[in-house]
Amino acid sequence: MSNTVVVGTQWGDEGKGKVVDLLTAKADMVVRFQGGNNAGHTLVVGGKQFILHIIPSGILYEGKKCLIGNGVVVDPEVLLQEIQDLKMVGKEVTPERLSLSDKAHIIMPYHKAIDLAREAAKGRHKIGTTGRGIGPCYEDKVARTGVRAVDLTEPETLEEKIGTNLKEKNFFLTKFLDAEPLELKPILDRYLGMAERLVPFITDVSLELDQGIKANKNILFEGAQGTHLDVDHGTYPFVTSSNPVAGGACAGAGIGPNQLHHVVGIVKAYTTRVGAGPFVTELVDETGDYIQERGQEFGATTGRRRRCGWLDLVVVQDSVRLNGLDSLAITKLDVLTGLERLKICVGYEFDGERVTTRPASQRKLARCTPVYMEIPGWQEDISQARRLDQLPPQTLAYLETIEEITGVSVSIISVGAGREDTILVQDPF
Repeated sequence: MSNTVVVGTQWGDEGKGKVVDLLTAKADMVVRFQGGNNAGHTLVVGGKQFILHIIPSGILYEGKKCLIGNGVVVDPEVLLQEIQDLKMVGKEVTPERLSLSDKAHIIMPYHKAIDLAREAAKGRHKIGTTGRGIGPCYEDKVARTGVRAVDLTEPETLEEKIGTNLKEKNFFLTKFLDAEPLELKPILDRYLGMAERLVPFITDVSLELDQGIKANKNILFEGAQGTHLDVDHGTYPFVTSSNPVAGGACAGAGIGPNQLHHVVGIVKAYTTRVGAGPFVTELVDETGDYIQERGQEFGATTGRRRRCGWLDLVVVQDSVRLNGLDSLAITKLDVLTGLERLKICVGYEFDGERVTTRPASQRKLARCTPVYMEIPGWQEDISQARRLDQLPPQTLAYLETIEEITGVSVSIISVGAGREDTILVQDPF
C-alpha cells in the first residue's frame, strides 16, 4: 500500500491532470482535496480531450473509486453537468464510482453574485478571480455560515441557512456593491431539485479513505491550482482561497499526515500564470509568444491566455520546501523544442542583493529581477521519446540542471499531451 500526493509547484496549469491520469493506473482510489471549479484538468486519452473541473480525473479509468473531499467547494450544477457530460461519452458515473464528502461546502448563487460584483468594483485593482464564487464560499466556510453537502439531505436546514444568509448577502450586494438582490424561493427550489440527484453520492469520505487504507489500497491525492496560489504561502493577495500544498491533503480529505508516502511536484518546463499578479520571469517578447503558441497556453477553465516566461527555480525551490517533495514530474518539455538558447532563473536580485526565495512583500517582489543561467536548447523532435536515452544531450542537461538546483530527482517526463507521451523514470507508487 502506498499513498501519493500530486501538487503543482508553480501557479497552477502545470499539467497535473495528465500526471494524475497516468498514476491512476496504479491507484485504487483518487481523491480531490481542495479548490473548486475555478481549476480544470485537461486530459487527452485516445485522441479525445477531456476537461474536468470537480470530478477527479481518475474517473476516466474503469474500476477506480473517485472521491471529492471536504476541502473542496462544490457547485452542484457544475458537478451534475460533468456527470452528464461523462455519460454522453460512455463514462457512467455512479455512487459506486464517485463519493462526495458530506462536509464539503456548497457554492450558492449569492457567492457567484458577490464574486462578480466585487471584482467589477475593484476595477484595475482586481485580482483575476474566475467569478465562480469560490472565494466567497470559502469566506462563509471560515465564518461558519456555509452550506455543506450534508445540508442537501435536510430540506429544512437548507431553507433556514439560505434564508439567513440572504439577509446579509442582499444587504451587501445592494448597499455596497450596487448589485441586484436575490430571492429565496428560486434558489431553494433549484437546489432541492439538484439535491435529489446528488444525495446518493454524499457520504463520509474520511471514513471511506480510512477503510481503504486499512484494506491496503493505493490512494492518489490530487490538488488544484499550484503552490504559489496557496492562500497562506502564495503571492498574496493574488492567490486562491484554499491550500493547494501537500499538507492540504490531510485537512482536505480527512486523513493523518503519516498516511502520505510520496509527494510529486509537477513542474512545467517553463513558467505560466493566468490573471493578475507578480511574475518575475515573464516574457513579453517573441520568445514568450512562441512558448504561448506552441504550448497552447489558454486556461482550461477560463479560456484566458496564459502569461509565459522562463522556468523560475526560485518558485520551484520554495515549493520543494513547502511540500516536502520527493520527486518532480516535468511537463510540456516538448514545447521548448526549437529554441536555440534556454534560460533558467536561479535567483532574484533585489536592490543589488541576491535572494533565493520569493519575498512575501509584493512591493519587494515587484522590484526583483531574475538571475539567469543560460544553456543550449535543442532542435530535435522529442515527442516520440519513451526513454531517457532517447532524449538529446541538451534536453538531458536541462533536466539535470533542474535536479541539481532543486535537490530533487525527476520521476516523470511529459513530452506531449497524450497519456502515452511520457517517460517514466521512477514509479511514485
